[in-house]
Amino acid sequence: MKTLIFQGSPRRNGDCMMLVNEFLKHLEGEYRLLDAYYCDIKACIDCRYCYKNPGCSIKDGMQDVYEYIQDADNILIASPLNFAELTGPLLSVASRLQTFYCAEAFRKEKPVKKPKRGGIILVGGGDGKVDGAVRTAKLILHHMNMQKIFEPVVSHNTDRVLPRDDKEAMDGAARLAAFFNEVR
Repeated sequence: MKTLIFQGSPRRNGDCMMLVNEFLKHLEGEYRLLDAYYCDIKACIDCRYCYKNPGCSIKDGMQDVYEYIQDADNILIASPLNFAELTGPLLSVASRLQTFYCAEAFRKEKPVKKPKRGGIILVGGGDGKVDGAVRTAKLILHHMNMQKIFEPVVSHNTDRVLPRDDKEAMDGAARLAAFFNEVR
C-alpha cells in the first residue's frame, strides 16, 4: 500500500505535523511526504501545454509526484489554515494538478486510472471556519480519482489547545490511518 501526503505547513514540527505524525504512527505500508514549502515544484504557469498534451511543460520535482500519484492507493492533504484556506505553497503545488483536469476536460482522457482513498487534516486558530478549505481539498482530491474521502480531521483553536491535547483530532488521525489501511 502506498500513501502520498501533501503537507502544507512551513513548520516541520508544528501543529499540522503533530497530527500527521499521529496519523503515521498508525499507517501501514510505504508513504511519501511532499513538503510544499521545501520542495522543488513551481506553480502552474497557465502555458496550456496540458490542453493538448499529457503531463506538464515544467520539468521539476512534480514529475516524480505525477508517477507516485498513479501508483498511490491513498492521498492525504494536510495543511494549517491561513485565512480559512489551505496554505499558499500547498495551493501552488496543487495548481500543477491542472494537467489532470485538462486531460478530462479537453482531451477526454482519464489521467489517473487507479481509484484512491482520500483524507484531509486541517489545523488552525482563528474563527473556526474550515468549510472553504475542506471544499478546496476535496476538489484537489477529486482530480486524483478519489473514490472515497474520509471525514476531515480538524484541530481548530490551536491558539489555545495544541493538537496533541485535542483528543478528538488525535483519534481522528488514527481512524484516518485505519481507513487508509483497509486498502489491500
